[in-house]
Amino acid sequence: MSLHPQARAYIAAYPSDLGVDPATLDLERIREMRAVDGLAAQRGPLTQLPSVRDETAEGVPIRIYRADRGDEPLPVVVYFHGGGFVFGSVKRNDALGRDLAIRTGAVVVSVDYRLAPEHPFPAAADDAWTVVRDVFARPAFYQCDGKVAVIGDSAGGNLAAVAAWQARDAGLRLAHQVLVYPMLDALMDTPSYREFAEGYGLDAAESAWFLRQYAAGADPGDPRLSPLRLASCAGLPPATVVTAEYDVLRDEGERYAARLAEEGVPVELRRFDGAVHSFFALPRLFDQAAEAREYIAARLKESL
Repeated sequence: MSLHPQARAYIAAYPSDLGVDPATLDLERIREMRAVDGLAAQRGPLTQLPSVRDETAEGVPIRIYRADRGDEPLPVVVYFHGGGFVFGSVKRNDALGRDLAIRTGAVVVSVDYRLAPEHPFPAAADDAWTVVRDVFARPAFYQCDGKVAVIGDSAGGNLAAVAAWQARDAGLRLAHQVLVYPMLDALMDTPSYREFAEGYGLDAAESAWFLRQYAAGADPGDPRLSPLRLASCAGLPPATVVTAEYDVLRDEGERYAARLAEEGVPVELRRFDGAVHSFFALPRLFDQAAEAREYIAARLKESL
């Protein structure tokens, strides 16, 4: 379908994801940009919850959200934020962490993984796996009932997918994985990269820039960077994959969903027609954000 009117308005206001020519960015400028969130007001309300606490998991900063006042064990959902491995934080995604806790009824653990270029690949993936492993190792600390799921959007979708196969290989059983317009293939050679290369929010050149900051010189076929290149998907946890129609990352997400299904993994794919990258994170700009969150919460509650 054609671009959703809200997506069209968003692109008019924010023509590209970075808002600047990637070629002009240096480390100092990256740090300056990290300190400012021009879309903070669009990320939703900071709903008050009975329990929000900052902790660490083997040295990785995390924020733990619980939406009820009880202390009985609950399922845990580990959330990895987007931002191209370069931007984003628990603080920037605080509204989403709170919203996920409310919608799912689970304990939500939001991960402040290390960012590039100061901390290149595989630092973010290592931090993601550290937190997932810690939830299994210390269930009482997280008030976990033994059921654990992962969710991530964009670069965070990459980390969720990587953590899912690492958990499988370690013999830890995740209940579900949710991948929201995930970055899954560093080769960036799908048709959607050509069709939506420029003018739809996340440009192909910007996506390539993000990957250079995180993984310059890395093997693009390394499954810790490109889960689509994983040797086998058999035995991975059930999955929900969400894509946006007008997104350079659309095809790799949909190819991953198809591959999961081919290898016997229960998976449900939902493409949001007319949508652009980042819609999920901006509920005050996109009505489809609430729709996607309700859908994902229902999928998680079904699995948990």
